Amino acid sequence: MKAIVQNNYGAPSVLQLKEMNKPVMKDDEVLVRVNAASLNAGDYFTMKGSPWLVRLTVGFPRPKDYVLGWDMAGHVEAVGSQVTQFQPGDAVYGAVGHAFAEYVVASADLLALKPANLTFEQAAAVPTAALTALQGLRDAGKVQPGHKVLINGAAGGVGTFAVQIGKALGAEVTAVCSGRNVEMVRAIGADHVVDYTREDFTRGERRYDLILDNVGNRAFADLRRVLTPHGLIVPNSGHGGMSYVFKAFLLTPFMRQQGQPLMTKNNARDLIYLKGLIEAGQVTPVIDRTYPLPETPVALGYAAEGHVRGKVVITVV
Repeated sequence: MKAIVQNNYGAPSVLQLKEMNKPVMKDDEVLVRVNAASLNAGDYFTMKGSPWLVRLTVGFPRPKDYVLGWDMAGHVEAVGSQVTQFQPGDAVYGAVGHAFAEYVVASADLLALKPANLTFEQAAAVPTAALTALQGLRDAGKVQPGHKVLINGAAGGVGTFAVQIGKALGAEVTAVCSGRNVEMVRAIGADHVVDYTREDFTRGERRYDLILDNVGNRAFADLRRVLTPHGLIVPNSGHGGMSYVFKAFLLTPFMRQQGQPLMTKNNARDLIYLKGLIEAGQVTPVIDRTYPLPETPVALGYAAEGHVRGKVVITVV
């Protein structure tokens, strides 16, 4: 099979298209023929080998034929003897790892049936970003109907899902983005939009029950200024970095309002929940650009510029 691999850390040029053996599944795993995959911030961190803890998982001092990619959608090729919920031919999606390849094996409990109203490219854009948004709002943020929620970095992968999921949970959503994305963010459901190039939301009059921060460029003191007395700050490690989440964890006992660390957990239960929202028309992926598998290094170079609207998708077949 063809796959995008890295044998060193650094710029997108370290990535190569290579012919590899098809992965071998275990009894509790599923072999999936990948139709499409999508990029996440974690792919960039893995490629760079930064932070250094990444290298303990990917390979130290350098990786060896490591296949990048977390999110994918495709067709089930075969199932292990212990797998009962899927059968060959099923269209599935999930955050499984090693997804920039023609085939991938995954634990059955990390997969769900693909939303029927999405293409494979759209479905591949969902898992990690939408799971992060869902768990950040519903679980870490405890969002309830009527809550006022601010999404900082609302035009990116997590942000576009967070705006829509926040509305689905019954919140009043304020989205922070650049001027060129204002109309797009408004179109996906934001009640209020702040163009950060013209206005500082931390100096505004609105107060929020939750701030989901996908950027990590503001001091906690600034964010607390616009929280309600019992409001929460939920920092997203994918954009703010692990140090940002760790800082929130350390400061929580000393803050009048709370900072709630967020670590996304990939699981089929939440993928099925998202499938329901998507099929009900409450959530739709926003896709910026699509690249074929051999152009994955180009796609990562584009994503590294930091101006992606929604998600970048890789087509495999």
